[in-house]
Amino acid sequence: MDELRKIDLNLLLALHALLTEKHVTRAALRLHRSQPAVSHALAQLRAHFDDPLLIRQRGQMTLTARAQALVKPLQDALGSLNGLLAASLFDPGQAHRRFRLSLSDYASRIILPPLVRYLRRVAPGIDLAISQASRETMLAQLLDGELDLALGIFPDPPAGIITQTLFEDSFISVADHQVLPAAGELTLEQWLTRPHVLMAMHPDAHDEIEQALTEQGLRRHIALALPHWSAAVDVLSGTDLILTVAKRALGPQLHPSLRQFAPPLPIAALAYQQAWHARKDSDPGHRWLREAVWACSQSEH
Repeated sequence: MDELRKIDLNLLLALHALLTEKHVTRAALRLHRSQPAVSHALAQLRAHFDDPLLIRQRGQMTLTARAQALVKPLQDALGSLNGLLAASLFDPGQAHRRFRLSLSDYASRIILPPLVRYLRRVAPGIDLAISQASRETMLAQLLDGELDLALGIFPDPPAGIITQTLFEDSFISVADHQVLPAAGELTLEQWLTRPHVLMAMHPDAHDEIEQALTEQGLRRHIALALPHWSAAVDVLSGTDLILTVAKRALGPQLHPSLRQFAPPLPIAALAYQQAWHARKDSDPGHRWLREAVWACSQSEH
């Protein structure tokens, strides 16, 4: 479209972000620019096209007919440039950038140590800001642009969220050996009558274990619900509690008083993933970070 050829690259990128996000603040996050700068770019674009481009309808911003007509030629124009520019847009050794990640202490123990060592060696100008939240909150933060990357279990991500499986993990039960039978395992009936520890950000969470129980019409008694993986293991010694968790959460060594055993019901293996918004997918720096996270998750495999 001839109109696009008369706009400089910065305004083209701003136009693409605005038409994709339909929101000035989220477009600013996508572009790593301030909201006033993107608002100014929108004003320039409106003047150039003599069209509002974004209008408010029923409380939401939507594209005008003129803006909708621009989407496809704009994607084609920028797509042809991406291949030429991507290689030179991000140099990890020279980059200075801060990424916002959300992950549990489970993933922190598995992935963060090799990832931080790699960043300090290869990309010392890259900073990480780590938070922890429920999977629902993480997905909402990705959608709102508050996070760059979330690590967790996302079986049904909403539209706009892309996921990549980092590794799979199976479930294991753990208890104090003094309250286990001589064989070291429990029948399903014994397992269900014992008090359990629930590992979740919210005490009423319906996790993969609860899902497996629900499918069989079963329930267990949750005597303790807490969000801390390491503490969940530490509280077991000297109690009658049972903890069932992802196996890699236990670490290389258990307390001498604890024993692990297979849960007496089938629980599907979990797929641990990294998730990001589609707006970040073609960002060269973000792509480099995703590749680093994936590689570091394999180093502990």
